[in-house]
Amino acid sequence: MKTIGWIAAAGIAVAALAQSANAADLEQLKEQGFARVAIANEPPYTAVGADGKVSGAAPDIAREVFKRLGVPEIVASVSEYGAMIPGLQARRFDAVTAGLFMKPERCAAVAYSEPILCDAEAFLVKKGNPKGFKSFADIAKDESAKIGAPGGGTEEKLALEAGVPRSRVIVVPDGQSGLKMLQDGRIDVYSLPVLSLNDLKKKSGDDTIEVMAPVEGAPVYCDGTAFRKQDTALRDAYDKVLAEMKESGEFAKIIEPYGFSAAAAMSTSREKLCKG
Repeated sequence: MKTIGWIAAAGIAVAALAQSANAADLEQLKEQGFARVAIANEPPYTAVGADGKVSGAAPDIAREVFKRLGVPEIVASVSEYGAMIPGLQARRFDAVTAGLFMKPERCAAVAYSEPILCDAEAFLVKKGNPKGFKSFADIAKDESAKIGAPGGGTEEKLALEAGVPRSRVIVVPDGQSGLKMLQDGRIDVYSLPVLSLNDLKKKSGDDTIEVMAPVEGAPVYCDGTAFRKQDTALRDAYDKVLAEMKESGEFAKIIEPYGFSAAAAMSTSREKLCKG
């Protein structure tokens, strides 16, 4: 019985230490004066200017939430989507704020905040959509068609799940590269969320391309700020401020100028999205 009691006490002590470690995370961020976040440089979700300034709907929300938590700055690192969660788990980042859409497998790996940015999938194609692509299945059926998508991103997975062979799914590092590959005929379609492709098309000034949206059969996704699984206390503190901003209307003032809908983010929940 003494042994059982000792084991139980040890278990309680370990749990208490784990909780205190979680609770200390916010204090550590306050002390260092900044939070390290992963972004993707994919406007309007995230963007890095020529002067190195980080903007976009996701970092702007994170910057304001962390500021209200007593962490005055964010320091952003550009990362491929497939490297974001491993980087977070390896403690290279304190959070991911990059349009990393919530899906059950990701929810099993990280602790998401409540929803922030919602969007549908789209295709960037040549003017007139000459091959008539309306879905990822259409691309799979065309044995000559190649699709560009971000590595480790939702679009890459949707293409593969629809039956597009790995050899015809081309990993593209960023929007400008995807645009250039489409213009040069190295891919037939480039896939990203609607707002990302609209922004890319607008900035390109290229009238020989167009955005086809929404992609048939592809779900509407929402992202959230992602934290390590053990950092739930930090996530909960973040969620509290986020909820206050949604209630006050400040949330909408930040994201809606970028084209996102605050109502869409407020109409769903982490629980629903993580269940798929």
